[in-house]
Amino acid sequence: MTTQQSLRVAVIGAGPAGIYASDLLIRNEEHQIDVDLFEQMPAPFGLIRYGVAPDHPRIKGIVKSLHNVLDRPRLRLLGNIEVGKDITVDELREHYDAVVFATGAVRDRALNIPGVKAEGSFGAADFVGFYDGNPRFSRDWDLSAEKVAVIGVGNVGLDVARILAKTADELKVTEIPDNVYDSLQQNQAREVHVFGRRGPAQAKFTPQELKELDHSPTINVVVDPEDIDYDEASEEARRASKSQDLVCQILEGYAIREPKDAPHTLQIHLFEQPTEILEKEGKVVGLRTERTELDGNGGARSTGRFTDWPVQAIYRAVGYESDPVPGVPFDSGSAVIPNDGGHVLDPVGQPVTGLYATGWIKRGPIGLIGNTKSDARQTTDMLFADAAAGRLSRTVSDPEAIISLLEERNIAYTTWQGWYQLDAEERSLGEAEGRERKKIVDWEEMVRHARAVPVCV
Repeated sequence: MTTQQSLRVAVIGAGPAGIYASDLLIRNEEHQIDVDLFEQMPAPFGLIRYGVAPDHPRIKGIVKSLHNVLDRPRLRLLGNIEVGKDITVDELREHYDAVVFATGAVRDRALNIPGVKAEGSFGAADFVGFYDGNPRFSRDWDLSAEKVAVIGVGNVGLDVARILAKTADELKVTEIPDNVYDSLQQNQAREVHVFGRRGPAQAKFTPQELKELDHSPTINVVVDPEDIDYDEASEEARRASKSQDLVCQILEGYAIREPKDAPHTLQIHLFEQPTEILEKEGKVVGLRTERTELDGNGGARSTGRFTDWPVQAIYRAVGYESDPVPGVPFDSGSAVIPNDGGHVLDPVGQPVTGLYATGWIKRGPIGLIGNTKSDARQTTDMLFADAAAGRLSRTVSDPEAIISLLEERNIAYTTWQGWYQLDAEERSLGEAEGRERKKIVDWEEMVRHARAVPVCV
């Protein structure tokens, strides 16, 4: 009979990537693994809580499955802790046999075109942080622009465009906090234009997201029939992916239908490559694009024909980037932790003993939840193999030693029980207004509710 090896693992980041990795770790049958899940925010769930648009309850249903994982024994949540500041990676290595980084990506990727710094040019990540009530982002937003451009044909671009095209009252039924509702009430947007440089077969929308645009009675979705074009590579992309074929069908449907009687227009422009943000006296006054055409291989080539679109605000939804974790190797070019599929690699390409990566910090901000699960499995399988082969530096540490260290430093850490308390407060606030939940957006208030002493009656 084989005796189980006992391990203690720290997972950094309590979004889907970190929670899926934690789940695989504690369910492993060959090793008895206890996991401490560290999170910078006072609350768990990462981009599911702070990156998914509030009018997508279907996607937010993923929280239920993540919640079930965090309810399990041998998994301890420690929130409101910034690794690299409140506690170092070297200190974590002293207390744990392995450390798994799942810190995700919340920063906008740069778009290097002239005028990008003009007033009225916004990163989509900043706007998402605002409307999702992320306490690290602005509490109010200038929504005075009547014509708005969104650069990027992925789901984040669609979310941004849809939030801008909906009314505040349509969103009042969701979990948005009061400051977001108040700002959205001032929204003057009547036209929202979404720009992508290639064609329908290369658009990165998911069919459900694209179809949901038309569910709002206040939005008329428009696609120019001239933007429906395919080359042989595009046709092959449709044949190879049912999802991509559905995207094309939905775009085709928008292109041929009669206009819908609605106060807001949301137009998706394909084959338009943004080349310059036009500005006057430092403020956005337009977007210049160059018309492109398919090159026969699914790519796009320039045509030399330019169009100036009069808009007063531009949202750049061209992708996210991860931030480095102090004390961990980082590839600033690709904005990921260097890795071989799981092991963190040092500057000469050798695995760093006991350090692993998963999720967007490992592979970049691409893929859906399914990719995150397979990512976690690949990484944890490497960790299990290293443990079985004796390649981990065994650490003997009292599980309460890390708690003592945090308390010595007066770190107001939050716990899973604390999430239940914060959750109950948000639900109570929502119930008072006939909603499921209303988010608390103030950081200190979140911590206060999470650390409140439960009252036993």
